[in-house]
Parts: sequence; structure tokens; C-alpha cells
Amino acid sequence: MKWLLVLFAAFAFTASAADVTGTWKASTETPNGTFETTFVFKVDGTKLTGSTTNQMMGEKAISDGKIDGDDLTFTVNADFQGNQIKLDYKGKVTGNEMKLTLTLPGGDRTFDMTAKKVS
Repeated sequence: MKWLLVLFAAFAFTASAADVTGTWKASTETPNGTFETTFVFKVDGTKLTGSTTNQMMGEKAISDGKIDGDDLTFTVNADFQGNQIKLDYKGKVTGNEMKLTLTLPGGDRTFDMTAKKVS
């Protein structure tokens, strides 16, 4: 009986996690115009990996990614004009839509975006 409860709890935890595996596309309004970003996510338990691609940075790997239910966080390490910067993302998934906030180094500037699942 104990094993049945453990199995049920494990299934309930897995079933409650958002399905983010796949490709997502987002647009961000910036002072310099619209900025398009593509995310490709892979999930293994609570670990989130994958890549992000946009016209400014090209393709970059996602690191330190975590997913907890509908909430996710991850980091993208980028190189801007020889300077290494860490871009922190935090988001919430609702069905095939994801609300993300990108925090730039220093934490004083953020950009909100909405990504839609395309595959």
C-alpha cells in the first residue's frame, strides 16, 4: 500500500508540471523596436535545458534551468562586444502560452515577453 501511495504521489507531481518541451517564439518591444526570440526547451524531471536564438546573440545554450509546476527559471550567458553577461529569465506557463521576464545584469532593467508554443 505504501508503494502505491508513493507511485501516485510521483505521478501527481509529474502530471502537474507544465509541458514546455518544444519550440516557443516570443516578441519583445524594446526602445529599438520589436525583438524576436526563439526558445527550444527540453525537460528532464525538474531540469530545463535547451537553447535560445535571436538576431542579436545568435544561438545560445540555456543553463541553470529549472521547472516547478508552471513556473520556470533559466539563464543565458551571452557575449556583448567582448563582455560576458548573464541574462536571467523567469516565467509562468499557461497552456501554450508563456509569460517571461528577462532581467538584465544589475537587476534594474527588465523586459516582459509572451512566448507561444509552435511545436
